[in-house]
Amino acid sequence: MPSEIRGLNEACGIFGVWGHGEAANMAYYGLHALQHRGQDGAGMVVKNGDTLIRHRGPGLAADAFPKETLSSLTGTAAIGHVRYALSGFHNQDGYQPRLFHFEKSSLAICHNGSLINSHELRHNLESDGSIFQTSSDSETLAHLIRKSRHSYLLDKAKVALRQVKGSFTFLMLTQKKMIAARDPQGIRPLVIGQLGDIFMVASETCAFDTLGAAYVRDVAPGEIIVIDDDGLRSEFYTTETFMAGCAMEYVYFARPDSDIDGVNVHSSRKNVGRILAEESPTKADVVVPVPDSGISAAIGYAEKSGIPYEIGLIKNRYAVRTFIAPSQELREQGVKMKLSAVRAIVEGKSVVLVDDSIVRGTTSKRIVTLLREAGAKEVHMKVASPRLTYACCYGVDLHTTEELIAHTKSSQEICETIGADSLSYISEEGLVKAINLPCTDGGLCMACFNGKYPVGTGK
Repeated sequence: MPSEIRGLNEACGIFGVWGHGEAANMAYYGLHALQHRGQDGAGMVVKNGDTLIRHRGPGLAADAFPKETLSSLTGTAAIGHVRYALSGFHNQDGYQPRLFHFEKSSLAICHNGSLINSHELRHNLESDGSIFQTSSDSETLAHLIRKSRHSYLLDKAKVALRQVKGSFTFLMLTQKKMIAARDPQGIRPLVIGQLGDIFMVASETCAFDTLGAAYVRDVAPGEIIVIDDDGLRSEFYTTETFMAGCAMEYVYFARPDSDIDGVNVHSSRKNVGRILAEESPTKADVVVPVPDSGISAAIGYAEKSGIPYEIGLIKNRYAVRTFIAPSQELREQGVKMKLSAVRAIVEGKSVVLVDDSIVRGTTSKRIVTLLREAGAKEVHMKVASPRLTYACCYGVDLHTTEELIAHTKSSQEICETIGADSLSYISEEGLVKAINLPCTDGGLCMACFNGKYPVGTGK
C-alpha cells in the first residue's frame, strides 16, 4: 500500500452477527471484507449456547482463522475484529475481542477508535480497586460496566458509555444478546445489515455485500442497539449528540464500494477529483492515480478536466507493507517493490499525479522520482485532501504533529522536497462539498486539517 496515508493507519474494523447457524463463518467473511481496516491481527468470540468461545491470532483473517480453527468455532452469534498495531504494539494481547468472565455471566467486547479520557478513567478505576490486564479501551469499558450498580446490562452499558469520551464504536456479546454503540459525534462509522431474520453490525456496508445481506441503516451518533432472539431495538444513551464523521474515512480509510452516513465513498472521491480540477486546473497529457486510494479522485479529475485517465503506475499486490518497515531506507525500498511506472504511458508526457494525501513526503518523493525515471516530462501533484497539519487523537496512528511535513513546510517547500513541478491540495471547503453529508447538525471531523477537535484532545 504505497500511498502516503499508510502513515495514518486507522485502528480497526468490527463485525457482529446474531441468529445464524454458522455465525463464525459469517463473521470470518465479514472480517475479510473489512481487511483493509486492519492487517496486523484478527479475532472473534462465538456464542455456542451459554458459552462464549474466543480465538484470535496475528496476520490477515485467513491467517488467524485457518479452516480447522474456523470449523471448530460453532455457534449462532459472533463478534469479530481486525486491527492495525498502533504505537508499536504488535503482540497478541492487543488483539480483540476481549473476553471477561464474571461470577454468573461472560462478556465479550471489541471496539474501533480511541478514548481521549482513557488514562483518567483507568486511574479512577484502579484507585477504586480495579485491576487492568491490558491498555485496551475495551477493557476500560468492561470495568465501567462491571462497576455500575444497575441490574441490567443495557443500563450498565448506557451509564458506562456516558463516561467515555472520544471516537468509538463498540460491539458487546453475552449469552443472551449483542449490543452495539456509536460515539455521540459519529466520528467512527457503524452500520446495520439484515439477511432474512438475521441481523448484522459492521464498520462498513461492504461487509454486508460480501454476505448477500441488505444494508438497513447507519447507527446514529449516541445510539445503542440491542439484538437478541426477539429482534433489534434501539435507544439513545445520550442526547448530547451531533454529527462529526471522520473525513479521512471518505478520503482513504473506507472501501470505495461502502456507503457511510448516506454517502457512497467512491462517488465522494470522484467529486473530490472534479473539485480539484476546478480549484487547480493544469495543462497536462495524462492523469495518473497512485493506486489504489487515488483512483477514484483521478477518475473525477480526468472527467472534469478532459485530460485522459491512464494507469501510469502499477502496484505489486504481493509486496510487504512499508509502514511496518523499521527504517526509512527499508520503507523506501518497500515503495520500489510495490510500485513501478509504465514507461509507455508517461514517457515524454506531462503527468497529473493524484494521491489521497501527503503525510511525511518520503513516499510522494519516491513516486515522483519513479515517474521521472520512466521519462515523465512534468509531474503535477494533486492531493485529494487538504494539508495534513495536526495529529489525530481519535484512533488514527498519528500522535505527533512533528512527523507531518505540512506542519513545518509550506506547500511550495513540500513541492520542492518531493520534486514535483507543482503541488495542489483540495480546499477544506471543497472536501466538505465533495462529500456532501446529508445532515444539518454539523458534518465532518476535519481536525487533522484544521486542528478543530470536535470533542477536544483529552490533554
